[in-house]
Amino acid sequence: MIRVLLAEDQHVIRGALVALLGLEQDLEVVAAVESGDEVVAAALAHRPDVAVLDIDMPGVIDGLEAAGELRTRLPGCRTLMLTAYGKPGHLRRALDAQVDGFVLKTVPPEELAAAIRKVAAGERVLDPSLAVTAWDLADNPLTPREADVLRMAADGAEATEIATRLFLSAGTVRNYLTAIVAKLNARNRTDAARIAREAGWI
Repeated sequence: MIRVLLAEDQHVIRGALVALLGLEQDLEVVAAVESGDEVVAAALAHRPDVAVLDIDMPGVIDGLEAAGELRTRLPGCRTLMLTAYGKPGHLRRALDAQVDGFVLKTVPPEELAAAIRKVAAGERVLDPSLAVTAWDLADNPLTPREADVLRMAADGAEATEIATRLFLSAGTVRNYLTAIVAKLNARNRTDAARIAREAGWI
C-alpha cells in the first residue's frame, strides 16, 4: 500500500482527488490538508510515502517550500508537485528543490495514480507537456530578498510596511524595487510583479 498525503487548497478539487485516489487498490490517502503550512506537521504525523502538493496554496509557505522542508525533515517521503499552470519559473523552482515529480492538474486520474506509483518507486516524473519547457528555462534574475520585496509590493504593501516586516530601511526597500524593475525590464513595480508572477518567480 502506498501512503499518500494530499495538499490542495480548493475544497472541491481536494475532495475529488481523495475520492479518485481512494478507488485505487494500492493507494491510501492518509492525510489531506489545505495549506502549505500544514504539510510538514501532517507528514510527520502520518508518515506518507508520497506527498502530492499543489504549488499555489495559501499560508506562509507554498507547495514548493513545503517540498523543500519535507526533504529535510522526512527524507523518505517523495514529492509530486501538482499545478494548474506549467509556469517556467515554477518548473525551475521545482527542479531546484529536487522534487520527484511535476504534473499538471489536467492529467487524467489514472495518469496521476501512475505518477504517484512511479515516484513511490524512486522514479522521476515530468508531465510530457512540460518537457520542452524544461529545456528552455529562463533563470530567475531576482535574489531571494528581491523576490520577498516584490511579493509584498505585489500584494499592495508600501515601502515602509515592507521595510518593517523585513527589518530594512525604507530607502533600502526602494533601492530593491528600483533594481527589480531594471532587472525585469519592467515599466514600474506593478509591471515587474506581473512579469515575475507570469514566470513563476514570485
